[in-house]
Amino acid sequence: MKKESIWKKDMEIPQFEPLRGDWKADVLVIGGGMAGVLCAWRLAQAGADCILAEARRIGGGVTQNTTAKITCQHGLIYNRLIQRLGLEKARLYLAANRAALEEYRALCQRIDCDFETKNSVVYSRRDRRRIEKELEALAKLEAEARFSAELPLPFSIAGAAVFPDQAQFHPLKFLAALAPNLRIFEGTKVRQLAPGRAETPGGVVQAEHIVVATHFPILNKQGGYFLKMYQSRSYELALEGGPDVGGMYVDENPQGLSFRNAGNFLLLGGDGRRVGKQSPGWTGLEDAARAFYPEAAPAYRWAAQDCMTLDGAPYIGRYSSRAAGLYVATGFNKWGMTSSMAAAMTLADLVLGRETPFAPAFDPSRSIFHRQLAVNAWEAVSSLLRPGPRCPHMGCALQYNRQERSWDCPCHGSRFAEDGALLDNPATDDKKGM
Repeated sequence: MKKESIWKKDMEIPQFEPLRGDWKADVLVIGGGMAGVLCAWRLAQAGADCILAEARRIGGGVTQNTTAKITCQHGLIYNRLIQRLGLEKARLYLAANRAALEEYRALCQRIDCDFETKNSVVYSRRDRRRIEKELEALAKLEAEARFSAELPLPFSIAGAAVFPDQAQFHPLKFLAALAPNLRIFEGTKVRQLAPGRAETPGGVVQAEHIVVATHFPILNKQGGYFLKMYQSRSYELALEGGPDVGGMYVDENPQGLSFRNAGNFLLLGGDGRRVGKQSPGWTGLEDAARAFYPEAAPAYRWAAQDCMTLDGAPYIGRYSSRAAGLYVATGFNKWGMTSSMAAAMTLADLVLGRETPFAPAFDPSRSIFHRQLAVNAWEAVSSLLRPGPRCPHMGCALQYNRQERSWDCPCHGSRFAEDGALLDNPATDDKKGM
């Protein structure tokens, strides 16, 4: 079994040189995942002079590990959004994701990226009422969704909400088609940020506007993202010989299973848990594969890591109320492909001074008073008091991940290899002395 994402199979991503010397641009985008590339692409299409800086390789982080679903169905989100943010912002959230889906649909007509229209389904194995409440919320928003009591999955369900005409694609093929038209510098880590200025090992970039699209934001002194988010890690198998399930499916339970086909493979994922918490990881998925699809063989395995917000909506907009010219896109809550396009559309409008109809749904400065804030604070305090090797990000105690043989931070989700090499941010440097 190959220990890498299926999207990397037979895939060549364009390569770019590191930044050398000092540069000026209208906009600097930091981060070369789907959100950063789309944001740079939309700005360039509008005529803005834009530079994208990526510390490693474009598409080499969360984007290559996604399940690549493009959908307005984000679990049981809409009932929660109405309760937490109100009906109008929930309506804007739905409208933004509808617009993102249609933008992908239009772009993918001229990009060979295995784009397919599929139904997207969230199901519950035990609680029909949770599905019904979500459909009631969707009815208030005039969303096209319907109830189903049966699915082509290897177990019975209590109920499901079916969103018709959503989509799936190959994220790296899509990214590779956009990248050659952009001014990208790879191997270019931003070491210091100041108003209108970013310092890298090769030189300085001066830009009136700076967009931070680094998965977890790299600035701690602005915005309070270290309290407003945590990271969740989930696992994925690509099975050869599995059936065609005909759509995209996700359990409303975070530890439940997700399903979709990709070419000749059936993708089986799940067991999402906070980084730093012990998980059966691929072992649990392999057990499920043997039980449900005994004729199928695991061919690839990988893991994904996602930033989770306090209320379920991303943070897209001004980095903080005090940071002029600085913007952020983060907290996609496991729905990074659709959210990346929504972020690019919103941020391009903000940077260019155009009307931004979706911005209120994603405002990073909105209320932080949600139960998850107390959970995040408790994890931080308890980790700071616990003995053990410390994360260089903010000093929390690292936990050993037996499944992946890594040291993981339960506070903010940084991960390190056994030799201390940085695997996942928000830490920006290796852990010395491991």
